[in-house]
Amino acid sequence: MTNYFELYGIAPTFRPDQAAVKARYYELSRQYHPDRFAKAGGDGLGDAVRMAALNNDAYKTLRDADATMAYLLKQAGLMTDDEKYALPPGFLMEMMDINEAISEYELNPADDDARQMAQNNLNEQLELWQAATDHLIAQYEHGATDEAQLLKIKDQYFRKKYLLRIRERIHNFAAR
Repeated sequence: MTNYFELYGIAPTFRPDQAAVKARYYELSRQYHPDRFAKAGGDGLGDAVRMAALNNDAYKTLRDADATMAYLLKQAGLMTDDEKYALPPGFLMEMMDINEAISEYELNPADDDARQMAQNNLNEQLELWQAATDHLIAQYEHGATDEAQLLKIKDQYFRKKYLLRIRERIHNFAAR
């Protein structure tokens, strides 16, 4: 797996400098644009197409905070694409209140209080998630790059995925 941070000449970080990412993306896009190699054919064109695709993947990943988080965790060997992560029971118990409020809303769509309660609880959890994640990433950026720190960040990654599924459930039901 090619290291996107090395490709872009930046240090591994959960919050890459977006101006630097964009500048490097455009630089590599110009350098490896397949049209520049179309006449050459052969290996030159194939390499250019491969590098252009790699550049696009790197840009897409490093421009998205969640994708960058997953990428760094995969680079560290702490996460796989098809991983079935077990969230802590305490977190799942906290989510039960939100899920119950959503279920009440689904049973009685006219009950705007249930929808509002679920939405408020979800927003509160997302704010708590953001604060905890910001703290862990700040620690990482200041040198706490050991496996234990990365595992805490991994837990936060999967918590957010769970919270976003709840948000999608609320949105999908409200859109009916």
